[in-house]
Amino acid sequence: MRIGLLGAGRIGQIHARSAAGHKSAKLAAVFDVDAKAAGVVAAETGAAVAKGIPDIIGDKNIDAVLICTPTDTHADLIEQAAKAGKAIFCEKPVDLSAERVRACLKVVADTKAKLMIGFNRRFDPSFASLQKRLAAGEVGKPEIVTILSRDPGPPPISYITRSGGLFRDMMIHDLDMARFLLGEEPVEVSAMAACLVDPAIGQAGDIDTAVVTLKTMSGKLAQISNSRRATYGYDQRIEVHGSGGLLRADNQYATTVQKATGNGFSSDPVLNFFLERYTPAYRAEMDTFVTGVLEGKPLNPTGEDGLRALVLADAAEESARSGKSVKVG
Repeated sequence: MRIGLLGAGRIGQIHARSAAGHKSAKLAAVFDVDAKAAGVVAAETGAAVAKGIPDIIGDKNIDAVLICTPTDTHADLIEQAAKAGKAIFCEKPVDLSAERVRACLKVVADTKAKLMIGFNRRFDPSFASLQKRLAAGEVGKPEIVTILSRDPGPPPISYITRSGGLFRDMMIHDLDMARFLLGEEPVEVSAMAACLVDPAIGQAGDIDTAVVTLKTMSGKLAQISNSRRATYGYDQRIEVHGSGGLLRADNQYATTVQKATGNGFSSDPVLNFFLERYTPAYRAEMDTFVTGVLEGKPLNPTGEDGLRALVLADAAEESARSGKSVKVG
């Protein structure tokens, strides 16, 4: 399968390596408005540098595109690629507007295009195993899902101003994971938020600390804790309390070595950020995309998954602003 990459930034580089290293795929071309960034990816993977996006989407020899450009370009590029008959992998979110996402997904449906959204955490070996064991009934019916997701530090303010806000940019991963684990759609969202890490984030109109509670029709609960600051590293933990027990996936460490002295136990720090923490997940995600396209299998997560996570993010922002729970249709 010949693949074209749109966007050679940090996440684009990750997906480029995964695609180029796949036994059944070839990274054929890359484009970025930053020609130097595109050249770096091309030199590393053997891909050609395209002069523009139309050169990739319009190339009949390219079977699929990876959309790793800024969020405000995603929906337009998905529609262009769908009309050109390409299989599409797009980083989250599809757009910051739910209505725009719905319009985009209609084009995808009308063209019968294959679309997969980049919720990479579903492919993390520990999280994926937890979900399978939960679905198999190992701890009975899930009652409370707890997700902790805290970054080691905030991104630049220049990123914050165009990110769509913490709920749509950062927590959207956790909202998708909550849906993935609950097995039911949340119907009520309650959120509280603050700016505790950096006043400049608040001045930019965003928040950096948030707690969200989700409730399903049957009463299952999920609680999500987000922060743009964790002094001890990239904090990524999940716990599911069920009617018959508990499943937990802990943080990943550089090594499992511990030291014990009279002062107590100590260990290596947790992995520093998503590049290190989710490397296996990104590889598994790309394998799912390539294999699914080649074998004609349904692709997951779907565009609908992307839409539902965004709707929950919108509801969380509304709840945090109003101080009231928000019903979700």
